[in-house]
Amino acid sequence: QVQLVESGGGLVQPGGSLRLSCIASGSSSFSIYRMSWYRQAPGKEQELVAVLTRSGPPEYGDYVQGRFTISGDKNTVYLQMNSLTPEDTAVYYCNMYVVGTTIGEYWGQGTQVTVSS
Repeated sequence: QVQLVESGGGLVQPGGSLRLSCIASGSSSFSIYRMSWYRQAPGKEQELVAVLTRSGPPEYGDYVQGRFTISGDKNTVYLQMNSLTPEDTAVYYCNMYVVGTTIGEYWGQGTQVTVSS
């Protein structure tokens, strides 16, 4: 079993920046095959924000391309968000697919990002 804990959300003005973090921990050893961020606003479908795997460069959703950057460090995935707009307001969820002693897909608890003046 792997637990994902997110942090970094909050209230920011348009044009501002936030950095989200998601830390994976577990009682058994594991390695992360894929790190992803999703977001969901009320009444809207969940959408992919960014994804990072071992095998290729990061990929981004159409609406965040050029503004957001995903990166990973050991058991942590980050999402650097710049030039935020009100349309970025949503609950952001991290997702990791892990391999090793523990195998499976896991989700964080979600963190609220609100962009408003």
